[in-house]
Amino acid sequence: MSAVAAYRALLRIVGPAYIFVAFLGRIPLAMSQLGVLVLVSSTTGQYGVGGAAAGILAVANAIGSPLAGALADRVGQRPVVLVQSLVGAAGLVAIVVVTQPGASQAAIFVAAGVTGLAIPQVGPLARVRWRPITRDEGDQRRLVDAAFSYEGAADEASFVLGPALIGVLAIAAEPAGALVTAAALLAVFGSWFAIHPTSALVARNTMRGGQGTDPLWAGPFVVLVAAQLCIGTIFGSVQTGTTVLATADGQAGIAGLIHAVLGIGSVTAGLAIAALPERILYATRQLVAALALLVLTAPLLLVDSIGSLVVVIGFLGFAVAPYMISNFALAGILVPLHRVGTAMTLLAGATGIGYALGASLAGRLADESGHRPAFAVTVAAAGCAVLLAGVANKSLRNAVPVAQL
Repeated sequence: MSAVAAYRALLRIVGPAYIFVAFLGRIPLAMSQLGVLVLVSSTTGQYGVGGAAAGILAVANAIGSPLAGALADRVGQRPVVLVQSLVGAAGLVAIVVVTQPGASQAAIFVAAGVTGLAIPQVGPLARVRWRPITRDEGDQRRLVDAAFSYEGAADEASFVLGPALIGVLAIAAEPAGALVTAAALLAVFGSWFAIHPTSALVARNTMRGGQGTDPLWAGPFVVLVAAQLCIGTIFGSVQTGTTVLATADGQAGIAGLIHAVLGIGSVTAGLAIAALPERILYATRQLVAALALLVLTAPLLLVDSIGSLVVVIGFLGFAVAPYMISNFALAGILVPLHRVGTAMTLLAGATGIGYALGASLAGRLADESGHRPAFAVTVAAAGCAVLLAGVANKSLRNAVPVAQL
């Protein structure tokens, strides 16, 4: 089955409405961090407070998502995601309400933390649904492969579109209006994703899996968590280095647009990777993608202008989605069905923690010596990804596919 045929089959199986809802359901998370940063910074006049609020939201989401994923594995996605969507939407509105000139920083931080804990990770949870959705179809391996490729591309597209929406809406409706729009999207499409009939398929399959031995902290899955920590560090350090260089060039406002170029390349590669033959194992794909990350990040140490940065970032994007797709696909294979929701959200949480780590470390180095030390963090993280993939390749290739037993 060709990649195009696989994508068409997936669309036929679930219908275009599900694809639309699952994509829009993940947009609010992509909007929330930048939206909070812009709103709080512009209202209080303190970028430090805005950055802290956005960071609290991101870290809280990284912590809360695996907990919600574990609960969804136990009771099903429908009630968990529905509550998350409604509470998360209310939390975004609460941030708008408490963020006033002279407002208590503690109130802003608490609202951001609660909101971060509540917002659902729709992308990872959507990945959980594809195996039960396609279980009665022929060539399921090819269909799931295509589904994971699409999900990786959709995640990247959401993190391009989300910040862009914040930028447009902040101009048209003020920062508060942008965040309220994110709340409305979450309330409508997050809830719709929760109650979609595919959620019942996940509940039936995960609950049927029983309570066997928990493999999450066995070697292979720990490797995948560490791998996502590496890619998150790359994201955070690249964004920081880009901001530093753009600011030094007197064009701080285009930093977000430059970073979006990475997402464009990643979306393209994510959709194309479904064309790879099945005989190329995910462990091999992970190793090759990690090597590509190292090769394509190395030129960041040489960039000295916006133009050269855009070119390097554009090529780097082509390695990002294949690496992440391989990690999530391996988790989907190696983890039992009754633990897949926990596994997927743990990987997403590790990405968020890595982002915070990369941004923090790169920011401190950039304060002292500019953009090159920030990008050195990016290259170092890519080097760690290569080392990790190389050392773990044999164990990942030989790991028993528990989820398919």
